[in-house]
Amino acid sequence: MDIKQLIYLCNLERERHFGRAAEASFVSQPTLSMRLKNLERELGLSLINRNNNFVGFTAEGERVLSWAREIVSVYQGLQLEVDSLIHGVSGTLRIGIVPQCSFALAPLLKAINLDYPQLDFRVAVHSADRLLEALSSHTVDAGICFFELATLHELQFQSATVADNGLELIFHPHFFPQLADSEPLSLSEIAVLPLCLAEPSRYFRRYLDGHFREQHIQPRIVLETASVFHLLQAVQVGLGCLIAPVGHLLPEDLSMLTTRPLKLSRMLRQTAIVVAEVGLCTPLAQLFFDSAAAYLAEGLDNL
Repeated sequence: MDIKQLIYLCNLERERHFGRAAEASFVSQPTLSMRLKNLERELGLSLINRNNNFVGFTAEGERVLSWAREIVSVYQGLQLEVDSLIHGVSGTLRIGIVPQCSFALAPLLKAINLDYPQLDFRVAVHSADRLLEALSSHTVDAGICFFELATLHELQFQSATVADNGLELIFHPHFFPQLADSEPLSLSEIAVLPLCLAEPSRYFRRYLDGHFREQHIQPRIVLETASVFHLLQAVQVGLGCLIAPVGHLLPEDLSMLTTRPLKLSRMLRQTAIVVAEVGLCTPLAQLFFDSAAAYLAEGLDNL
C-alpha cells in the first residue's frame, strides 16, 4: 500500500466516476483501476462495488476510506509545510461557501493575498449540508456557511463567527420610488412587491419561506436562482427586489441601488468561517483561519 493508492481512492470518492477520478489523479483509467485492485488484494478486502461503472463503496471500503482521507490530508499538509519552508507560503486553498451568508469573501482574500502573494484560492458554492460533508471529508480546506454552532462544537471544528447584522431589502429607486424611506419594513409590507430570491433549496430561502408561511403570505417571486450575480442583475434592471443578509454584498455591488432594513427575527443558524480541528487542519487552512479570525476581530474594532 502506498500514498498514491489512497489518493486515487479519495479522488474516486470525490468524482464518483473512474474516468474523472483518473483525470484528477493524472493517470490513465486502466492505471487507476489496476492500482485500486492492487490495494484491494493487499488488504484482502473488496472496497468498491463495480459493474461496468463505479457504483459505490462497500461497507469495508467506507471504513478504509475514512482512514484514507485522514492519511491523505496529513500527507498533503506535510507537502505544503515542506514547500512553504523552501519557497514561503504558497499553494492552493480550497474554500466552500454558501451564497448570501452575511459575509463578503473577496476583501478577506485580498487582505490575505497582500501578505501571501503566492497563495491561490479556489472557491466552490455548496449547499449548507453538502459543505459540512466536504469539510468532514477534507475535500475543502475551509467553509463559510450558516452553521448550527452546537454541531460545530460536536464535530470539533475550529470556527470564527460572523456578526449577524440583520436583513435588508435591496431595490432600484428609479423603479420602486414608493420604497424611498429608512424605516424598517415588515414582510406584509413587501408582500405585493416582485421579489428575486435564492432557489428554495438554500438555507436562507428556507428561512424566508418559513416566515412567509407563519404570516400566511404568498410572496410574488419573479426570479429564483442560485446565482447571486443574476439576482443582482435583476435588481439593477428593475425586475424585482432582493431580500439579503446585510454584509454579503460589497458597497460597490450596491451602486445606484437603495436598501431598507427588514423586521425579521434572527436566523437559528449563524454564519461562521470553519476549518478542521487543530492537528487535522492543514497548514494552509490554519493560516487562512487565523488570518480570517484576525480580519473579523479587526472589523469589530473598527466599529
